[in-house]
Amino acid sequence: MATQGERGAGQGMPDGRSEGSARAYELLEPLVRAATVRVHAPSGGYDSSGNSWSGPTWGSGFFIAPGWVLTCAHVVGEGGAAVRLVGREVAITFQSGSAAGNGAASGTVAGRVDCVLPERLEGRRPGRRALWDLPDLALVRVLAPVSHACAWLTDRPRPRLAEVAYFGCTEDLGTPEITGRTTRLRGSAGNGAAIRLGGEDEIEPGMSGGPVVDLATGEVVGVVKARRHTGGGGLAVSVVQLRTLPLVPATGQVGTYRRVMQAHDLYHYDEHRSDLNSRRTWTDVHDELPAPDADPFGARGRLTAGERTTLCGLLAELPAPGSSEAVRALVEEARGEEPDPSAPAPLSWRDGLGLLRDPPGGEGEAAAMLRYATGVSVAVHREPPSPGADEELWDWVRTTAERLWRRLRRELAERRARGLAEAAARRRASAARAVHHAHGAPPRAAAALPTGPSVLLEAWAHGWEDVYDWRVSVLAGPGRVTPVESGVRATLAALPEALRAPLAEAFRRCDTHEAAALLEVAVAPELFGLAVDEWPGAGGVPVGVQRPVVLRHPADGPDPQEAARRWTRVQAGPLPDERADCAGGRPRSPSPRWLAGLADNTVPVHCRAPWLEPTLGSLLAVRAAGYGVAVCRRPPPDPGASCEPYHRGLREEFTEAGRGALLPQRFQALRGRVHGADPDAYWAAGVALIWNDPGRPLPEDEPLQGDL
Repeated sequence: MATQGERGAGQGMPDGRSEGSARAYELLEPLVRAATVRVHAPSGGYDSSGNSWSGPTWGSGFFIAPGWVLTCAHVVGEGGAAVRLVGREVAITFQSGSAAGNGAASGTVAGRVDCVLPERLEGRRPGRRALWDLPDLALVRVLAPVSHACAWLTDRPRPRLAEVAYFGCTEDLGTPEITGRTTRLRGSAGNGAAIRLGGEDEIEPGMSGGPVVDLATGEVVGVVKARRHTGGGGLAVSVVQLRTLPLVPATGQVGTYRRVMQAHDLYHYDEHRSDLNSRRTWTDVHDELPAPDADPFGARGRLTAGERTTLCGLLAELPAPGSSEAVRALVEEARGEEPDPSAPAPLSWRDGLGLLRDPPGGEGEAAAMLRYATGVSVAVHREPPSPGADEELWDWVRTTAERLWRRLRRELAERRARGLAEAAARRRASAARAVHHAHGAPPRAAAALPTGPSVLLEAWAHGWEDVYDWRVSVLAGPGRVTPVESGVRATLAALPEALRAPLAEAFRRCDTHEAAALLEVAVAPELFGLAVDEWPGAGGVPVGVQRPVVLRHPADGPDPQEAARRWTRVQAGPLPDERADCAGGRPRSPSPRWLAGLADNTVPVHCRAPWLEPTLGSLLAVRAAGYGVAVCRRPPPDPGASCEPYHRGLREEFTEAGRGALLPQRFQALRGRVHGADPDAYWAAGVALIWNDPGRPLPEDEPLQGDL
């Protein structure tokens, strides 16, 4: 006889739900209600009495980690545009205790808004009854230690179009209470940031900020955002958008996101291992959920619920990955193909597991996840892991592989041995460099550009019109270009806003804990005055202050051997400078013969507007002569101002740098001084470094133009 789960996968219920999803709702509803909270105005302190539900409901939210509530930004923005979001205190009413459905009492605690997404909501919000900009999320930090339940967040980069349940605070019976409804996901919006909810049931006022749960997987996949004015259905925000939390400027640290997700995974890991009570945990329910009709991989192809929870907990006990690209590299090796490049950058080891769902081939995701975990166990971390944490992860991998097949166990052992040998070699090389520096050699390499991937921004003029096509990519080396996003027909004035989100995503993929990645701007010389370095970055700090920014010629360069020779000489230094477009303050056009006769390590300097002659022609001539490093600037507002302070300041910079390899970082420091109102650096306002590295060729194709 078929089990209920087997029957439920194919048979329907009168309300449109399958029997399987109805059973899943019964199992999940107590857990989700226990984690869901009511968000309202603070009542002047902590309160666990019967009046904790008093006052108007602003919306809903849910605990995602001990002390952390996820909700919508528009929920904590109740009160209008004059209300400051970050730092605002709110009241959180919740079911006390770590379980649901057991008559747990409700309590109220104060919370403070820690951050909102997008950041610009702090200064620019829509009018009343208008939709707030995506992703419209807020993280609230609870201001007292309380006992509460936490929801399980998905690690999948994209939600499945499946039956779901959504929960929130309603007042159907005259008093506020947490209730749930069911519907289906109907598609996505906002480049995947939002999920469309079907109209099978109605989203009531007050449910904004509540969780949306996939009934097949038992994972929270979204946050209720809005309902249709005409009736049922609406929008939710994908929880994966939490990965777009701002990075710490100039360091690339993951910050809040990594801390919250680490606490999330350790909470569920501890709940799974605890023998203190017999209540169902999320892991227990995941194990009881009805199985789908047909699983191409079967039991051996997927980790069990307990194994997945344990793996997430063990990964959470390790230091954070050095960069998003480090996670993606291990995923690609374990999966056998490049992961989806359009998904938000993976910022934690856990995020990598979501990229391993349903891999190609016949082995299934369990084998891919074990390969990935093996790679993590031998990864070089920026700080030492807790004693034994990496060994504990490897012991778990080896034990779990025993239920699969012998060939995989042998493969994992060989991967582990290779990884340990490579890690030991890296440590020896690092120790040798430290000894070399200790004996008096100048540690200049530490201040040079990081060797990892960079962010590439390309822009092309759209015919003769004053609009531009653009593309943002990750440039990891020759032939290794991963597109992030592209667009067409943007005006110069619209470029900063159009590129804000794509650049932020690319930075998340490339930044490491030690350094912010280089931004390479490949545009025609007439656009070398584009003030990309002054565009606002995370926290409102200009991009050029947070990271090194350089310009690149998009066209083919000069003779490769000549370019490589000049590049090598400039990188080694010293750095004599030559004025290319002026002589004694008067404009001039350099001749090809004069440029060819300069020393290979010369840095040509331009002081006039790059979009006008003679500077435009000079930039092209310098490029044709094989110079990979040059300097230009956006001229000062006063056309009569002398260029002597500019040339004098650059000469001092070149002398102190000693070699070209350090220039991108030194120019970043100069921009920081200008931003910090250092009068001694005002000469550097608008300075730009042209940096055509022959070892990092640009992609040869251009993005497709829109309809003419």
